[in-house]
Amino acid sequence: MASTEGLQAYEEENLLLSLPKEKDWIAQHLYLFQDFWYPSNFIEGVINFQKHFQAKDSDVIVATVPKSGTTWLKALTFAILNRQRFSSSHNHPLLTSNSHELVPPLELIFHVDNIQDKLSDLSNITEPRVFGTHVPFPSLPKSIKESNCKIVYICRNPFDTIVSLWIFANKNNPLNELTIEETLEKYCKGIVGFGPTWEHMLGYWKESIANPNKVLFLKYEELKEDINFYVKRVAEFLDCPFTEEEESNGVIENIINLCSFEKMKNLEVNKSGTVGRKYEKKYFFRKGEVGDWVNYFSPAMIEKLSKTMEEKLSGSGLSFKTSP
Repeated sequence: MASTEGLQAYEEENLLLSLPKEKDWIAQHLYLFQDFWYPSNFIEGVINFQKHFQAKDSDVIVATVPKSGTTWLKALTFAILNRQRFSSSHNHPLLTSNSHELVPPLELIFHVDNIQDKLSDLSNITEPRVFGTHVPFPSLPKSIKESNCKIVYICRNPFDTIVSLWIFANKNNPLNELTIEETLEKYCKGIVGFGPTWEHMLGYWKESIANPNKVLFLKYEELKEDINFYVKRVAEFLDCPFTEEEESNGVIENIINLCSFEKMKNLEVNKSGTVGRKYEKKYFFRKGEVGDWVNYFSPAMIEKLSKTMEEKLSGSGLSFKTSP
């Protein structure tokens, strides 16, 4: 009789064989699963995450579109939640660990063989537990949707996101032969990791309107414009608002400085090593600017993406600022 793990591996292998797939420019392939495209090196973790993760009411989930400020929002959320535990900026975990290590992606956590051991590890983490995910809202486990855990979501204007995706792919996969025009084409069609990005953004956007105590929807450009306001907004949303004493003592400014792009990029811990055995830490920090896309887009590309955005986001109320 086949073991449970062996049977599960057999079922997942057969599931993959039945799914539509496309060549990816970072992973080997993308698989269309539950109406979204998942990288081949994440799909097993996504399935296990859905099956086995049990959310606690105190959990915080940092959900993001890839290449939209994930590293920054993870750092900010971790620092806000743990400001009592790590009040001194001299020995803060963010100085010695990458934010993806401190706020690990659930689809990566569950990309393991021994699920029971992993579940035991997760149950012993100090609360509030904070995790990351790129999984779209419709595909989140029931326990996340039905518990009182909170979701902080961030996305970025598609112009800058496409440039960031393309450069990140080239750095992580030197064999990538896609031009930026071809990358734009795939992005518009929705054939990108954890995409279509339009449906990804709209899923969390609609939920943030329907259930504002559950999902806080942020835009990268707005964080850049008024980081002080949004750090306070995140803290309020997570039910740990800053006190007047904290504000007067510069706690907010300390968190902003600790998590700043320049600070994190120049830390030794972020200059070498990998996240998840594949992605080099140094490649998570490029420019962090709004509007850098103007150096890469042709007029035809601008027209194509503008028309696609208008078509996909029409009537939703979701819009983006594309320049500083």
